[in-house]
Amino acid sequence: MEYFKKLGTANLFMLILCAVIILVAEYLFLSGDEMHGIFIGLWAPTLLGVMIYLKLVDNDSE
Repeated sequence: MEYFKKLGTANLFMLILCAVIILVAEYLFLSGDEMHGIFIGLWAPTLLGVMIYLKLVDNDSE
């Protein structure tokens, strides 16, 4: 539980959002809508990249 407090609410929300995006993308891909599944599946790494960038900018300002 201490890990989640250290992670922060915003980061935890973004990680949960990434997991949901991956599940939706897998559902779309496996249900036959491959192109939409791939398109939505690319959102998760983009969101993680933005999260890492914001973390780096925040650490640089300190």
